[in-house]
Amino acid sequence: MNLIFLGAPGAGKGTLAARLSKEYGIPQISTGDIFRAAVKQGSELGRKVQGIMEKGELVPDSLTVELVEERLAQADAQNGYILDGFPRTIAQADALASFQKIDMAINFNTSDEVVIRRLSGRRVCRSCGAIYHVENMPPKFEGKCDKCGGELYTRDDDTIESIKNRLRVYKDQTEPLIEYYRGKGLLRDIDSSTSPEESFSQIKSLLLVGFFGLGE
Repeated sequence: MNLIFLGAPGAGKGTLAARLSKEYGIPQISTGDIFRAAVKQGSELGRKVQGIMEKGELVPDSLTVELVEERLAQADAQNGYILDGFPRTIAQADALASFQKIDMAINFNTSDEVVIRRLSGRRVCRSCGAIYHVENMPPKFEGKCDKCGGELYTRDDDTIESIKNRLRVYKDQTEPLIEYYRGKGLLRDIDSSTSPEESFSQIKSLLLVGFFGLGE
């Protein structure tokens, strides 16, 4: 099953993609992971990406699509995958359709208020990178990592102003994909303002109906 997860930053895509990946044995693929892997491997494409990222510029669609196509050709993606954060634009979606058949696009519906609360409450350990949340998963001692005792901090892109800007970019560039995939009959919606367990249950129900014909 070839899946796309759509939704605003903080809608829960990454968390649930990782969980679904483990349960079904298919890779979770994000452009960030692809970029980092390409740079680490030192391939020609990786060197191009590294140069662009070091300048603080956005990786152009043509190069992003080329890297995604290369990643989806790898052996672990032949029985299915979850695309998390790609495509981001209609142009990327059209390019993806030229070399892959997508079975379902799952849209993570949630309000801006929920996104802001989730992301602004996130704290990251400077030492080991462990992630906490002031409401949902607080550390035992405020400001200190449970695992290594490192200092917890708020990432620059998790400030309220940054989150609002990320939401504006999402609505302008990526939200049109919802109607794009709805028009192709591939879109399914879940309410991701609920708990991760409830959201995961909604996804599994969609897959059981869509791929196994159960629960109809």
